[in-house]
Amino acid sequence: MIRIAVVDDEEDSLDTLKAYLERYRREKGLSFDIKTFTDGDGITANYRPVYDIILLDVKMPFMDGISAAEMIRDVDPEVVLLFITNLPQYAIKGYAVEALDYVLKPVSYFAFSQKLERAIARIKQKTKRFLTISVKGGLHKLDVADICYIESWGHNMFVHTKQREYKTAGKMKDIEAQLAPFHFYRGNYGYIINLEHVNGVVDGCALVHGKKLLLSRSRKNGFLEALTNYIGGGTQ
Repeated sequence: MIRIAVVDDEEDSLDTLKAYLERYRREKGLSFDIKTFTDGDGITANYRPVYDIILLDVKMPFMDGISAAEMIRDVDPEVVLLFITNLPQYAIKGYAVEALDYVLKPVSYFAFSQKLERAIARIKQKTKRFLTISVKGGLHKLDVADICYIESWGHNMFVHTKQREYKTAGKMKDIEAQLAPFHFYRGNYGYIINLEHVNGVVDGCALVHGKKLLLSRSRKNGFLEALTNYIGGGTQ
């Protein structure tokens, strides 16, 4: 199932894009879940990072596509963005929000299908992995590679990334299970550490971006073994 959002304030254009998506779906034997919005503020209000592809009209009356894309990118670094526009000069602004491409109005099916095929290929080729966490106001999707460590404190967890810290609710065992395919290791009861960001081990602590994270006695040897394997190109 490929989840697609279409955002366009012109009813005719919206109908055309939906018809093109349905035609492409039938031709390729794919399964689409399509949601439509008539303005940028419609999709950004309480945005949840659940889409694979978003088709965004650039020029809309309340919130334009570029502004909407900027807000979406704040919480969703993974979704593929395709701009729909009759003003090609706006396309260059798409680079700032890592848009994949743009389609010129009036949209022909051939051009649209080519761009859509590229978008679907991008989804299949993605090598990044993401962790979706609940935060105040909704959900946030994080690139696993950016996570330095996760700390448990009381009934909350704090996800420390290279850029900032996120507070979320949940259980460490659940998030540990989600991160199991990646290079993370439970240093003690309160920390899950990304081995990619470990700068060393000193006095029984893992050094992670200037922080000393205490390793428990029972986990220290396992942590050192996992770190050695990671540095040597092995598996955790």
